[in-house]
Amino acid sequence: MPASDRATTLARAAAQAAADKIAATIVGLDVSGQLPLSDAFVIISASNERQVAAIVDEIEEQVRLAGAKVLRREGAREGRWVLLDFGDIVVHVFHEDERNFYDLERLWRDCPQLDLGVVGTEQTPAAGSAAADAR
Repeated sequence: MPASDRATTLARAAAQAAADKIAATIVGLDVSGQLPLSDAFVIISASNERQVAAIVDEIEEQVRLAGAKVLRREGAREGRWVLLDFGDIVVHVFHEDERNFYDLERLWRDCPQLDLGVVGTEQTPAAGSAAADAR
């Protein structure tokens, strides 16, 4: 069963918030077939702790406006890996070093990617994607 429409909407809101704050990478994974508690992961990276904090704040605001509130926030004090649990989605905002080390995309490689409609500054849209078509 694919991610719910609500999860996809929230994931896109989180991704757009990250893109607005110039995130380096933004990846969405449909984990609904693997996890019973969440439908999607949004994995984001930033170049420094200040940017991680700015992205986290913007995501919380935009996802709240989309109709969900953060249920749990972990790691905000250190600013190296912040986990935001919104129930339907879980957002991971990493400092680039931690993102490369933990490599969540590799751990969850069996899960299909979600088209979030945005890309990070270090990514280029895939041919045929909505983001590529918008160019």
